[in-house]
Amino acid sequence: MIATTRRVVLGGVAALSMPGVVRAQLRWAPTRPIQLIVGFAPGGGSDIIARTIAEACTPLFPVPLVVVNRPGAGGALAAEQVARVAPDGHTLIMAGGSESTSLPAHREVPYDPKRSFRAVIRLTRNTHLLSCKGGASPRFPDLHAAVAAAKADPGGLPHGSSGIATLSHSIFILLSRKAGTEFLHVPYNGGGPALQALLAGQVALNVNASDELGGIATSGELKLLAAAAAERSPGYPDVPTMRELGYDIVADNMKGWVGPAGMTDEMTSYLHDRFREGMRSATWNRFTERLGEADGYADGPGFQRDMDGLLDSIRAAIRGG
Repeated sequence: MIATTRRVVLGGVAALSMPGVVRAQLRWAPTRPIQLIVGFAPGGGSDIIARTIAEACTPLFPVPLVVVNRPGAGGALAAEQVARVAPDGHTLIMAGGSESTSLPAHREVPYDPKRSFRAVIRLTRNTHLLSCKGGASPRFPDLHAAVAAAKADPGGLPHGSSGIATLSHSIFILLSRKAGTEFLHVPYNGGGPALQALLAGQVALNVNASDELGGIATSGELKLLAAAAAERSPGYPDVPTMRELGYDIVADNMKGWVGPAGMTDEMTSYLHDRFREGMRSATWNRFTERLGEADGYADGPGFQRDMDGLLDSIRAAIRGG
């Protein structure tokens, strides 16, 4: 009996020493609520995305998913906070927008957008659309006419943006460099106020992400001139891309989860797999259908690569100025 017991114990130890069994025993899982940080106020695009995917994924996690809003400085305050927390897999931030791809090109920020984080998954990739006031007689019939007007009055044709150093601001910088002209930047406190300024005739042009437009895009009040995307948006198939029109600009409004640098492969894989599963749920599919955009999924490395590429292009455009 003693010998038999000894063999069982030794056999168990030997089994635990096998790589596959050790990995199973050491598999990471969260042990307390996961904080999902959003660097903008409740009710905005980033907040809605975060709360929708959290709802879709709640049954897939053994702990609560808690959305926490930390607005300020175009998302930079939240990014700094997450860059400094322990990389234990319990804190993520909604990244991919201005805090990741535009703000660091315009000014110093208290984090390195390429090295301070580890990307987990991209959830959405919404098209940015350049527009003018529509109606029976649109301000411009197409993008070429808008560029010609800017060349006729360098620095005088006003465009709106959601704020200084935001991605909507940077898209006009990219267009300025590609077109060889200048526009007059008029910043607003968010995409909504910028859109209202366009409709009121206070600016001639504007850029908004597709999820900000809603029914206005189809009401006739706007004239959509071009999409800053690699291909036409499924929701706006008649709107040509800037590439089609001769301006090689791709600047998607990306949103996804990243955590602090130092998160392990096991943490990242665990989080990625569950959020990816949530993207297949009815809750998430209903949400993306309303947006009218293609599946925005990318894995962590792909998400980071796209963010870095857009940041580099904006930096190059600013240096070229």
